[in-house]
Amino acid sequence: MYIIIVGGGAVGTPLIGLATESGHEVVVVEDDERTAEAIAGNYDCLVVNADARKVGTLEDAGIDRADAVISTTDDDATNVMVMMLAAEREVPSRVSVVHDEDHESLFRRIGANTIENPEHLIAEHLYRAVQRPSVTDVLHLEGEAEVFEITVAESSSLVGSTLQEADEAGHLDDDLLVVAIERGDEVISPSGRTRIRAGDLVTVFSKRGFESDVLDRFAPQLHPL
Repeated sequence: MYIIIVGGGAVGTPLIGLATESGHEVVVVEDDERTAEAIAGNYDCLVVNADARKVGTLEDAGIDRADAVISTTDDDATNVMVMMLAAEREVPSRVSVVHDEDHESLFRRIGANTIENPEHLIAEHLYRAVQRPSVTDVLHLEGEAEVFEITVAESSSLVGSTLQEADEAGHLDDDLLVVAIERGDEVISPSGRTRIRAGDLVTVFSKRGFESDVLDRFAPQLHPL
């Protein structure tokens, strides 16, 4: 893929590393000269040291051939402008961070996918890592819905039951779905007959998100933080 990443700050820099290490053709737009020089010296990518809000800058970055534009600056006005320019050039994939939730609807209206307040997400992830060590990853979806991975504890009421039995016993419901199970080196696509074991790493979709009563079904905790 040909990817343009706007911003080389706290969010953009790790993204640059991931994209270049994955073999994508990456162009970074960064208006701070010192930051631009550091990126050029540390990553296998082209760096355009200019203001991304100007049409000519994104043209220099190759926007007409871009498969994706990702805007990661700490200024929502800049991110909106970048997304608008990318939409005008019909870039297939347009993604931006959003720092103020009041701006979310504006990004949606111009067809941009968004990641809300990355600093808050990082803080929340760190807190949850302390609160629930059994949870290894979380993906936020629309509204309160989340997909998360959690290790099934010995004390879970699900242990020894099939998913169908757990559902019939009321341990699972329509708002809660086990979508995958990792057991050792095996990845299982579960059915109603799949039996849960202690130590299973399960991927769960929850419409109600990361609520304690949801997590307690997989890894009961007597004294949550």
